[in-house]
Amino acid sequence: MSDAIKGYRGAARDVLDKFSVEVWSDCTVQTTRGEFKGIVLPRSETDDDQHVVLKLITGYNVGITVDTITGMIAAGRKEAHYKIPEKEFPVSPNKPNIKLFGTGGTIASRLDYRTGAVIPAFSPGELYGACPELADICNLTTDKLFAVFSENMGPEQYKKLAIEIGKAIENGVDGIVIGHGTDTMHHTAAALSFMVQNPPVPIVLVGSQRSSDRPSSDAALNLIHATKTAAESDIAEIMVCMFGPTSDEYGLLHRGTRVRKMHSSYRSTFRTIGDIPLAQVDREKITPLRQDYARRRDDHNVDILPFFEERVAMIYYYPNMHPDIIDSLVDNGYRGIVIAGTGLGHVNKPLYPAIERATKAGVAIYMTVQTLWGYVHMFVYDTGRDLMSRGVIPSENMLPEVAYIKLGWALGQTDDLEKLRELMLTPVQSEITEREPYNGYLILQGGIPEVEEFLRKIHK
Repeated sequence: MSDAIKGYRGAARDVLDKFSVEVWSDCTVQTTRGEFKGIVLPRSETDDDQHVVLKLITGYNVGITVDTITGMIAAGRKEAHYKIPEKEFPVSPNKPNIKLFGTGGTIASRLDYRTGAVIPAFSPGELYGACPELADICNLTTDKLFAVFSENMGPEQYKKLAIEIGKAIENGVDGIVIGHGTDTMHHTAAALSFMVQNPPVPIVLVGSQRSSDRPSSDAALNLIHATKTAAESDIAEIMVCMFGPTSDEYGLLHRGTRVRKMHSSYRSTFRTIGDIPLAQVDREKITPLRQDYARRRDDHNVDILPFFEERVAMIYYYPNMHPDIIDSLVDNGYRGIVIAGTGLGHVNKPLYPAIERATKAGVAIYMTVQTLWGYVHMFVYDTGRDLMSRGVIPSENMLPEVAYIKLGWALGQTDDLEKLRELMLTPVQSEITEREPYNGYLILQGGIPEVEEFLRKIHK
């Protein structure tokens, strides 16, 4: 297939041939549903043959079904080059020195027209080329540690990232930003909260829900907010910085052990669970929402604890779960299991013998709640008491993902189950809290009159 029609086949290729239109043509397309103007884009190799794809003047892509096309007129050719040049970052002795670690993800990505997928392809230096406002905030140096989507982040990357953070702090940076894919950002935030303890400077994970080639991308603003936080905030903790509302009003800073991604595509996907965020941040200022945070210090001391046992699993309990799931983990050498149980921390009775076999074999089993909000309370019902008598340990109000990460981290340091229990149930950075505040659990239900009235007041 020639470059002119690359990616098109069958009916879609026939319609391009019929009207003598090539890929990258600046084209007007008449259809039975109206007229569209845009650039004909290449198709993914795995896509169907029933659509022609245009990039509209708005920047969005639209697929047009071929049997609705009545005419196509090419007015020229505008081949796209999705390369953002790297720029040398200007340095000022009066600005704080910030280190940006790149790991990949949508904040550092572009569209691959061969597959139609968003791929990690920007280097951190290119981020400055795309977002020159960063030079108004700080002196920025970058280090591209990985170039992976966040589903490919794991213990190996957590440990390397923690070690590199330690080196950067030892070398005197004033703050650290970590570009990261959003899908597992809360896992990495939890891992760093345990592996990088008592940092003297802010450490901010940031990503974007929408790739940099889209007009609605949140990449630049999130990066500005994160960099401002790293440069100017006095909050010396592991944080996630992402949109607060889904509009461009402000970002929120979430504590690394209490944050979770809660929507697949909203820009305001991250929220603090069972508590309130640390602060709001916009282009002008950082506004703390609470005062019980670790403060920035002038020293270069930090505790780096890069441990992780990979034979740890997290199980989301469901009705009629069979015991062979537990048995198979034990048979395959797993040393720890986190269960996201129902209600106050429950599973069905058929699992009891498998759980007892596992704990007698030295496997550590910790219970969390799949409700996300709330505490494990295993003394209330017989189910909970029966599970504890078989060795299951309640994990207070740790989020399931955080308990999984902490169990891997703790088992990386000890085989002694009593020492393990002490590590697991001793809070490091608010992964366990004494209570959840009254405003730590808010889920507004649309359609209810009082909620609709509230929404009309804050979003005209």
